[in-house]
Amino acid sequence: MPMDSVARFLAALTPEDRQTVDAEPRDEQERLAAAWENELEEDAELDTLDELSPPAAEAEAARRVLDRRDG
Repeated sequence: MPMDSVARFLAALTPEDRQTVDAEPRDEQERLAAAWENELEEDAELDTLDELSPPAAEAEAARRVLDRRDG
């Protein structure tokens, strides 16, 4: 069974960030996961990283989404 985008987003986060986001309401988690999916789709730099290491690309996209939220 494939994971939904929120579960995939949470899996891409560091343990500390995962705990923080997991405590957020579901609608906020879904908003962040959608931004993460968009980051993965739109950033050509991540495409290159994704070819080398998909988990690293997902983690970098997750970091960027959280940085924008916190920044």
